[in-house]
Amino acid sequence: MKNRIIYKMLLFGAALWLQTNPILAQETPMTLDQVIDKALLNNKLYQAKGLQLEEKRFKVKEDKIKAYPAVSVSSAYQYNASIGQLTIPQGTMGVLPLPTGNVLLPNSELKFDLGQHQTFNAGATIYQPISQLTKIKTGVAVAQTDVEIATRERTKAALQIRQSVEKLYYGILITTKQMEEANAKLALAKMQFYDLESAKISGKTIEPNESGLQANIADEEQSLLKLEIQREDYMADLGRLTGLAESNIQLAGVALDPVKPSQTLEDYKAGAMEHNVDIQLADLNKAKSELGIKAAKLSYRPDFGIFAGYTYQKGNIIFPQNNPYVGASLKWNVQDLFSNKEVIQQRTLLSQQAQMVLDDKREEVRNQVEKAYRKIRQAESLMQVAERAYTYRQQELKVQEDKKFAGLNTEADVLHTKSLLAKSEADLFAAQLNYRLAWSDLSILTERYE
Repeated sequence: MKNRIIYKMLLFGAALWLQTNPILAQETPMTLDQVIDKALLNNKLYQAKGLQLEEKRFKVKEDKIKAYPAVSVSSAYQYNASIGQLTIPQGTMGVLPLPTGNVLLPNSELKFDLGQHQTFNAGATIYQPISQLTKIKTGVAVAQTDVEIATRERTKAALQIRQSVEKLYYGILITTKQMEEANAKLALAKMQFYDLESAKISGKTIEPNESGLQANIADEEQSLLKLEIQREDYMADLGRLTGLAESNIQLAGVALDPVKPSQTLEDYKAGAMEHNVDIQLADLNKAKSELGIKAAKLSYRPDFGIFAGYTYQKGNIIFPQNNPYVGASLKWNVQDLFSNKEVIQQRTLLSQQAQMVLDDKREEVRNQVEKAYRKIRQAESLMQVAERAYTYRQQELKVQEDKKFAGLNTEADVLHTKSLLAKSEADLFAAQLNYRLAWSDLSILTERYE
């Protein structure tokens, strides 16, 4: 029991220590998928798209409620400074003959109050639309289409974030490898300058050679500095996307095994026509415009419905105190007969525009799929050439090291070959990552990740 308590205390202390030392907590390199997940979790645009999707879902619920009976409740209290009176003048109702003589009816002027100074009324009415149910159903379909559009826009935002992260991730890895190449060249330039200084001491060189080598060192330092600045910019952009501090970002390597196309170009085009998010958005906008035309045509119908209610009032003696009632209502705005014609024309033009946008987007996606597929083939060819160059440089380095061991060359010769090997390795790495990026472009276009 005591050991268990100590173990829990150690775990708590370790967790607290990691929270207070975020840099150490992030020492484990993050994979590409982990960085993408972090970006989706923290990206404000993606979060806003999620909120927009929820907003559209509530709009669907709101429009569905319109098809149910509408209940309205009202009440009012009023104080009347003056109240009406009913006056019946003397003899208005005639004369009543009696043995003692005629008697006027009424025999004197009568006055009756028609209300009270204080009045109160309350009532409830329920109205069920009938003729507008089809239009309400169409409005619900439009709202549901907006939900689908918001869903696809959120997916599009996720794909854009994914693509941005991949480009930055691969860009950082390429720049890091290029920095290794630049360091190798800088080491070679310094070694050549050191050899020159040694030769200068023995009087075997002249000043211009020294200046040239110093210029070479400065050039290599400048190239290295440019790469460091570029890497810092990439890291800053990646930090903004993921919400992580730059000092906390450690990137793991990626699998560089080539992925062969599993389908033909036409198959990828067909997949893009079905799964591409931009085409789906254009298709949904087309469907929404057609629903708008349908709703405008339904506006020609009169607004017909039935209603029922109950009122209670106190203070007015003319009207009943309790009054239940039922009835039917018919309203028809004649102006709509003319305005709806123009609305239909507008929405027809919107539908035609949406169709043109859809056709254009399909053509654009086809071209993008062809371009991405072609880039894969090109990157594959470049990668094969870079692999051969890297293999030859490795063999050349082995020859130079054997010569050095035999005393047939100098350390500068070995460093020169190492710098060439570092360049070929950086070129191969860049070709491999560009190949992966080309695959990423094709996957995003077709939403199929292999």
